[in-house]
Amino acid sequence: MAAPAPPLSHDAIVQTSWQRCRAFGLDHQSTPAFDQLPAAGIAQLLDSHHSLVQTTHQEVLPYYENILSNSNCLIMLADNQGQVLTSWGTQRFIEPNLARGFQAGASWMERCSGTNAIGTALACEQAVHIEHDEHFLKANRFMTGSAAPIFDAERKVIAVLDVSSDSYLPPSHTLGMVKMMSQTVENRLILNLFHGQHFQLTFNTGLNNLDSQWAGLLIFDESGQVLSANRRADNLLGVRLSRVSVESLFKVSLLELINQPDGLPFALQTSGRNRFQCLLKRPKQASIQPRVFAAEPKTAAPTAISLNTLHFGDSRVEKAVRQAERLLEKDIPLLIHGETGVGKEFFVKALHQASSRSKQAFIAVNCAAIPAELVESELFGYEKGAFTGANQKGSIGLIRKADKGTLFLDEIGDMPLPTQARLLRVLQERCVQPVGSSELFPVDLRIISATNRSLREQVQLGRFREDLYYRIGGLTLELPPLRERSDKEALFKRLWEQHREPAQWAGLSQEVLELFSRHPWPGNLRQVSSVMQVALAMAEEQPVRLEHLPDDFFVDLEMEPVESAAPLGLDLNDVEALNRELKASGGNISHLARRLGVSRNTLYKRLRQIEG
Repeated sequence: MAAPAPPLSHDAIVQTSWQRCRAFGLDHQSTPAFDQLPAAGIAQLLDSHHSLVQTTHQEVLPYYENILSNSNCLIMLADNQGQVLTSWGTQRFIEPNLARGFQAGASWMERCSGTNAIGTALACEQAVHIEHDEHFLKANRFMTGSAAPIFDAERKVIAVLDVSSDSYLPPSHTLGMVKMMSQTVENRLILNLFHGQHFQLTFNTGLNNLDSQWAGLLIFDESGQVLSANRRADNLLGVRLSRVSVESLFKVSLLELINQPDGLPFALQTSGRNRFQCLLKRPKQASIQPRVFAAEPKTAAPTAISLNTLHFGDSRVEKAVRQAERLLEKDIPLLIHGETGVGKEFFVKALHQASSRSKQAFIAVNCAAIPAELVESELFGYEKGAFTGANQKGSIGLIRKADKGTLFLDEIGDMPLPTQARLLRVLQERCVQPVGSSELFPVDLRIISATNRSLREQVQLGRFREDLYYRIGGLTLELPPLRERSDKEALFKRLWEQHREPAQWAGLSQEVLELFSRHPWPGNLRQVSSVMQVALAMAEEQPVRLEHLPDDFFVDLEMEPVESAAPLGLDLNDVEALNRELKASGGNISHLARRLGVSRNTLYKRLRQIEG
């Protein structure tokens, strides 16, 4: 990859900017045009950059209050077209006849406003400091300013941050500060994009600067694939980090890296001789506490799950939906059976939203995720001081939290037998007795259970109460595994639509759809969602092809091993031989790549060149 162009010197930045201004037909006496947007355009501009503005205002500026403490200092945020989004600080130093240039929608591009911190930073894509007399237009020489571009994860300029004043601003200090602020915005945008769902590696040259905004930041998934990185990470490692393996960057195995203690510094050496101090932050763990889906009138309508979206023509799923619909307002318990990942919780949530209880709480509890010794106190609640470590205020418990709503007991087959007895009493008496209390609390709720086991077999083995089995299983609905569904292709397209970015219109290639259709999908819909998200990230705006799919997707498609004394000595330029071997491998790209001794991606690219 070509190295980035070296930064221009300050004098070169100003000289080339003045040359551009003359080429635009400007002279020193020209009046700044600012090209102000109309009101409708301003509203659209601010709406499209809402997240950027909020991140800067709420998560970045509070750490730089010392800048705003200068009463003659103004901070401006503009988009990549130089259009002002918002500002913080004072505007008292601004010339009255130029006030419109500091309002939302005004443009500071060089073609209409001459040399200035915002427009020139965008033009040369680097941080700049423009002194009073360095502005090309005399009208702008009342101020001085420093600005730094803000880049997204693809290293494209998305905005620029500016600090301006009519007072003297020390160039090196102000320029360093605005560069630090822009880097902070970039870091926050990256972290907010992934919401702590993946591994986060922070690294720098020493322990004393490890918590600095100038530290390198990497986000990588559990397979070691780098999903995003800040520019500082690029600079420290000397490479662009898009879609590389973290193992290729440091002399450490993925297993060793992800097992580093969370929050404690450790050292890593790069494939060269550089050594960095690092901090690892693991993905947020799913809490054993249930998720509470309280109805929100303002957002319920657009986000509601319709029962009709649960199937796209599969007769078994359609039957389950129709049966559930008929019992929607009946006091008949439902038991949902299906493999892990088939969408049991999604199904139950849709039933809740379609029922008269939709405005009330939906409480989902994974019975297998709560330690056995805590199940009763979590479900039924407890009195204050009921046991060692109990909250001094006590707890009403999950069942009472679901009062008037729906309680979803997932993996109910893992519920301990003593807890099963207490749950049976709740179902019979419609009352809850907290742990350590003699008082009964009436509840009105719909209980729906789910399991991936055969509860009938568990009853025969003495692991599940027979009376509870018949109480929760008024009607058992079977959700088929994905591999057995007849509407797979429509499902794949729906999940693509659900996970794609607005600019991703190319869809799934036919070869991927065919491979998806014959994949066994042991993880069912949960696995499809995971594969789809990775593939879309790899494909960007291209159609999703085989080379965009994660490696572990192909593990379940592997053929029985074919004995071979040695790798095939095949020339990849021999089209006829290559096609012959591919046919002999049953179209299994991974299998053929291993026999050829090349990577799967190399073979994909060669086959695509042949097709082209």
